[in-house]
Amino acid sequence: MTTAVIIGASGGIGAALEAALLEEGAFEKVHGFARSYDDDRHIDLLDESTIAAAAVQVAKGPAPTLVIVATGLLHDGERGPEKALRELDPDWLARQFAINAIGPAIVAKHFLPLMPKTGRCVFAALSARVGSISDNKLGGWYGYRAAKAALNQLIRTLAVEEKRRNDRAIVVGLHPGTVDTALSKPFQGNVQPGRLFDTERAALQLLDVIEELKAPDTGKLFDFEGKEVPF
Repeated sequence: MTTAVIIGASGGIGAALEAALLEEGAFEKVHGFARSYDDDRHIDLLDESTIAAAAVQVAKGPAPTLVIVATGLLHDGERGPEKALRELDPDWLARQFAINAIGPAIVAKHFLPLMPKTGRCVFAALSARVGSISDNKLGGWYGYRAAKAALNQLIRTLAVEEKRRNDRAIVVGLHPGTVDTALSKPFQGNVQPGRLFDTERAALQLLDVIEELKAPDTGKLFDFEGKEVPF
């Protein structure tokens, strides 16, 4: 029996992931951390000290064999994804990178060393298909696209280093599709019928993908159907 960790456990997908893991009972412990919690489960991706404190809790054991970063920022208040070059704002771009790319990387900095040095283990972060450079045919969404592309590169780089420590470790990005959460709410109008997932379904799909991952899959991005998304 080992431990699973969900970062962003108060969000739509994160909460559903935590609930599914608890229901399945495959882990001795399931830790859920979130920025909105005001107890020892509090974590803020913009504050490394809170990430380090969460890692100290998890380090008490058993060792985590699954860590999922289920966080992301697409819009905040009246600020949304940029539709054109004239809308670029340095502060908003920096915030996108801080939460969508730098935050998950700092989580990896503190949590990957806690994972076993032998045997299969998975570190996953929610990415997005729009972060694929080769798949970008529509443009727009500058900050979100660029931050997720940066996350994909960070995942690839983390995977290379982690493989030296444990050749069966898997570090991946996951594209959950369009899920009925606050993040996607303003953009659900153009979603094809049957392609807007409720959070429970999305969580189960992602856990199914994780279960099927093999060591050679490390450093890649997969969608909710388990198909690789090219960078």
